[in-house]
Amino acid sequence: MLGVMLGASRSIRRCWALPSTSISSTRLVSTTPSSKSENSGSLTSYEQLKKSFWPADRPHIRRKVVAVGGLIVCSKLANTAVPLIFREIINYFNTPLDVEHIPQLVILSGTTVASWVLIYGAARALSPSLNEYKNTLFSVVAQSNIRTVSQRTYDHLLELDLSFHQSRKTGQLSRVIDRGTRGADSILRALVVNIVPTLLELCLVFGVLWASVGFEYTAICGLTTASYIAFTYNVTVWRTKFRKQMNKADNEIGFKSFDTMINYETVKYFNNEKFEGANYSKLLAAFEQGSLKTQSSLSLLNSGQQIIITAGITASMYLAVQQILSGNMSVGDLVMINLLLIQVAQPLNFLGSIYREIQQSHTDMRKLNDLLSNRPSLQECSDAVTAAAPCRGDIVFNNVSFGYSPDKMILRDLSFTVPSGKTVAIVGGSGSGKSTIVRLLYRFYDPLKGGISIGGVPLNVLQLDDYRRNVGVVPQDCVLFNDNVRYNIQYGNTAATQEDIIRAAKLADIHEAIEAFPDGYDTLVGERGQMLSGGEKQRIALARAVLKDAPILLYDEATSSLDSLTEHNILEALNTVSAGKTSIFIAHRLSTIMDADEILVLANGSIAERGTHKQLLSDPNSMYSDMWNQQMSTE
Repeated sequence: MLGVMLGASRSIRRCWALPSTSISSTRLVSTTPSSKSENSGSLTSYEQLKKSFWPADRPHIRRKVVAVGGLIVCSKLANTAVPLIFREIINYFNTPLDVEHIPQLVILSGTTVASWVLIYGAARALSPSLNEYKNTLFSVVAQSNIRTVSQRTYDHLLELDLSFHQSRKTGQLSRVIDRGTRGADSILRALVVNIVPTLLELCLVFGVLWASVGFEYTAICGLTTASYIAFTYNVTVWRTKFRKQMNKADNEIGFKSFDTMINYETVKYFNNEKFEGANYSKLLAAFEQGSLKTQSSLSLLNSGQQIIITAGITASMYLAVQQILSGNMSVGDLVMINLLLIQVAQPLNFLGSIYREIQQSHTDMRKLNDLLSNRPSLQECSDAVTAAAPCRGDIVFNNVSFGYSPDKMILRDLSFTVPSGKTVAIVGGSGSGKSTIVRLLYRFYDPLKGGISIGGVPLNVLQLDDYRRNVGVVPQDCVLFNDNVRYNIQYGNTAATQEDIIRAAKLADIHEAIEAFPDGYDTLVGERGQMLSGGEKQRIALARAVLKDAPILLYDEATSSLDSLTEHNILEALNTVSAGKTSIFIAHRLSTIMDADEILVLANGSIAERGTHKQLLSDPNSMYSDMWNQQMSTE
């Protein structure tokens, strides 16, 4: 039993420990947790369990935990009393009677035996009834914990950086979260509902055997229990690798199916249904192999456990029969020993499966723990300032250098200023760093060198959430939620009224198109907005940004999917929306930025040319003139 508890404790420490997060006075950079930090995180496992079982903010959960503890004790006391009561009944009928006083003894003893029988029945009924009521009460505690773990994981995912979400596998991630959450519930339920009651029952059985029939039977029971635990522990550790293989294959199946369905049209375009089916079949075969190994090793474990239990019961019964024949033990004692040993065998069998479940849950939770150990590389300063006032000032890039990897720099000593209330456009070839500027401005990343300031305040000392509320973005890839049109527009300002939504839709030149939809603003857009055209998605994204009404507006190819007429209408609307606001346009189509106060031409991560549209066109040899001439000739 000690081995089981130690194994469970190790699993809990590994699965529940979350590395502590520290917020320094300067900006944080991406780091890998050291072994020291992992160890310090492990020390918080008991605190995590305490929060789950004994939450300070939910007294009703505490009361239920206390009630569960009382029900466990009462249930096991009633269950242990059953063999003792049955022994008294058997011993009565096995005692010779005085023939001269048979009538009186029958009346007196019959009443006594009837009472014992009634008590026996009550004890047998009481134990499972209390156990079921205990399970009902604990379900409230367990569901509360599931909710806590799920909420913490969900919030943690939203806090992680863009770099994490760009490198994730969505299908695999969903399975890790699902199995990890269920694993947390399994471990908690195993500890409170099964392991603790089993420990209590074993202690009671050992005590009854020692007091009633002596040390020999207690030793046999203890040796059987120790052998059972040692066998279960070693075999379970051995077969854990098969579970890992099965989980790995399961993760790959989830990712492959999700990725294929997302790219359904691409599969069809290249007639690769059979190719995808063959790849999926290989993953299913790997899962099948791992599943068969898991099941065969489980059968070996179960059969070995039954052999150990049977050997212990047989040895105890043989010793008891010898003592009955020698007159040192009654038949009732034999019955009691048999019932007690079977009573020990039942929780041991159950404990074996529970221990396997803990090990399997630990395997499932390892990935979830790895996920929760990821820390955002960007966090606000401890003395961060509010962003409302600075966001009304100039945006300044001062010798900014940045690359997604140290060996591939995208921006090199980039410096420019966007005056407050003005519009600056940034153009350049693919890979020149245009979209990277938007990501740095929204502070998805921090510069590796140099700095960005707004209103004279460094960007990395502003309150992050407050700052982002003051920046509106229309991204190049307009991804919509799988909900209706109203929800996707209102996402820019969840407190907006229907009138506000319609006004934003009109400014984005999408209102009339929405009215023509079958369900109007209640029309579902499909996953990632696939039920809409590219232009419709882009205009909904524009309406969403308009509804946010932020003082800083970032447009990353905001009209790339629109026809010329719609683009002209939207540009007029954007001029109205952008009045008095600081705007940055990332543009490929140069006709959309002719009215910008300044145009920056990027090349190799630096500013190659700058000026107004007319100024840049005045030099026929400039990069901008070349880009303009090429686009005009194409159109």
